[in-house]
Amino acid sequence: MKTPVFLAAAALFALPSFALSSSAAGQVPSDLDRSAAAVRAHVEFLASDLLEGREAGTRGYDIAAAYVASQFAQLGLTPAGDVREGKTTWFQDTPLLAVRQADDGRFALLDRGGAETVLVPGEDVITGRPLGAPELKLNAPLVFAGYGVVAPERGRDDYRGLDVKGKIVVVFQGAPSGFQTEERAYYASVRTKRLAAEANGAVGLVLAYRPSDETRRPFAQMRRAAESWSMTWTRPDGTAFDTAARTPMLATLSVAGANKLFAGARRSYADAVAAAEKPRGEAPRFALPYRLDAAIRTETRTTRSANVAGLLPGSDPKLKDEIVVLSAHLDHVGITAPVDGDSINNGALDNAGGIATTLEVARAFRDSGRAPRRSILFLAVTAEEKGLLGAEYFARNPTVAGTMVANVNLDMPVLTYDFVDVVAFGSERSGIAQAVQRAATRTGVALSPDPMPEEGLFTRSDHFRFVEIGVPSTFLMTGFQNGGEAKFRGFLAQCYHKPCDDLAQPIDYAAGAKFARINYEITRELADADARPLWNRGDFFGVKFGPRGSVAD
Repeated sequence: MKTPVFLAAAALFALPSFALSSSAAGQVPSDLDRSAAAVRAHVEFLASDLLEGREAGTRGYDIAAAYVASQFAQLGLTPAGDVREGKTTWFQDTPLLAVRQADDGRFALLDRGGAETVLVPGEDVITGRPLGAPELKLNAPLVFAGYGVVAPERGRDDYRGLDVKGKIVVVFQGAPSGFQTEERAYYASVRTKRLAAEANGAVGLVLAYRPSDETRRPFAQMRRAAESWSMTWTRPDGTAFDTAARTPMLATLSVAGANKLFAGARRSYADAVAAAEKPRGEAPRFALPYRLDAAIRTETRTTRSANVAGLLPGSDPKLKDEIVVLSAHLDHVGITAPVDGDSINNGALDNAGGIATTLEVARAFRDSGRAPRRSILFLAVTAEEKGLLGAEYFARNPTVAGTMVANVNLDMPVLTYDFVDVVAFGSERSGIAQAVQRAATRTGVALSPDPMPEEGLFTRSDHFRFVEIGVPSTFLMTGFQNGGEAKFRGFLAQCYHKPCDDLAQPIDYAAGAKFARINYEITRELADADARPLWNRGDFFGVKFGPRGSVAD
């Protein structure tokens, strides 16, 4: 959408009138119209064409970061970023390495007689973007390992009986539908699959589409996304952070490409898909009758972006060093190939809406006239769209002293309808559940189970980087009741990561005010409770990631 610069400026200069008005001391603002207007002002600026889609490492993102820092200052927060020249700033500098394909690469299947089947770029295969040397050449046997799941707690190991050392592993996207939804999301993540493959000695990983993947996210859409820069963060010595450096992600195969891969195999592609789509997802696993001859060429550049951090200090001398993190990602996907003549991906819902409602939560705390007992860190993170990088960088390199005890994350609320229920991902795994339930009751919003487990949403937003360092976390999705399913699925199918996620959408800013209110209520509960939230005893993520003292007895 082409948003005039004057509209962006109007949003910027209109906002202080909302921010400076306040309710009586001790009360949460109940004027939803005023709150809705504030949400609208934030979204109209952040999703304007002036910011060119807010891609991490660009001028548009930097303008957005400066805007958020200015709002933090107006709301009375304390800078909580890097210290420069003896002064704490609003910004945490995040060094990034960007990688993209230099060309389509080469992928050919070689059978035992030496006959070659070339995989067609964009139709059969999308090239990965491995880190390291600018050219990766690899010729190795292929082994199919089902979903590539290694789940000791379930007695499940898709590598059992397979020799993949020095070979390339092919696995289906996703994870078995019979797994609990958030654990399914964990095992479906590419990072988890790569780590399992690396632990078994594989030299590369290839993902294969199933027909259901094509229905959910067409391969053509994947190709469009692959044309942008991929990123990781870098360590102080300049080396790139990569969780499974010895097992790069080589490629993703379409349904057509996967069929070519299984041609002549001991079991057909159709058989493997049918078995994988049963609840247990136990697809046959075997050596494929091909070697993969791959050549991938990439180009790299270094860049920098910034997280924006503002602290609301706690008032309780015993609890103020415990920190509740309220996070939302500020970046989006920037400028890409045009769709219907528009190349700017404004990211109005994803995630200008999340940032706007985060700012409204901060305003609610200020206007309440009552400081929280624990400290609250308001964190706008960069490079979420590149793999949750800003959140990961902060989680591993925090700029604040104290202990992070909980994370509440606001990501892509679909604010095009009056939602009456929410999905609180992760809350039932820890003491956060009680805070969420009470907040939902106070705001008249129902709690619903995950209606889209196949999307793996639990591992696809910034809160998961806090989970990985043992911090109990939750993030809320607007629910499917009251017409929400059609709105949510329609957005994913039509405008997710596309230019039409812009201000032309019928955004319900009152729904934005409601979303801010429930997140305020959750955060207030966590900040003021006598005890920090602990992981439930025996919880999957608590056992896997929780440090000593963070799990309930």
